[in-house]
Amino acid sequence: MSDSESQECPKCSSPYGYPDQHLWVCPECSHEWSLVASSDEVSELNEAPKFVDVNGKQLKDGDTVRVVGDLKAGKDVIKSGTKVKNIKLLDEPVNGHDISCKIDGHGSMYLKCSVVKID
Repeated sequence: MSDSESQECPKCSSPYGYPDQHLWVCPECSHEWSLVASSDEVSELNEAPKFVDVNGKQLKDGDTVRVVGDLKAGKDVIKSGTKVKNIKLLDEPVNGHDISCKIDGHGSMYLKCSVVKID
C-alpha cells in the first residue's frame, strides 16, 4: 500500500489507516473517520474553547485560578486550593502543560488547565 493509500489514525496514531468507501478505518483500534469535515464539525471546532478549567469554564490570560488537587513539584507539594494569580496561556504546550505562572513560595512553573479552576 502506498503512502497515498494510507492515513494516520487520529485516535491512536497508527500509520495503517485504510479507505473503506467514504470512511477511513484503523485496523488497530477500529476507529472510523472521514477526511472531509462537515460544516457543523468545522464550526464546532472553530468555536470550541481551547483553554478550559476543570469545570469547563473558559480561561484567559491574567485570570486568577486555584489548584484543585495536591501537585508534586520536585520535592515540594503544591497544596490543593493554592491561589495562582495572573496566569499566562501558552500557544504551544510545554510537555503537555498549557499555563505558565508564578506560585508564591514555589516560583515559575507550568500547569495544565485540567488541574485548576477559576477563582
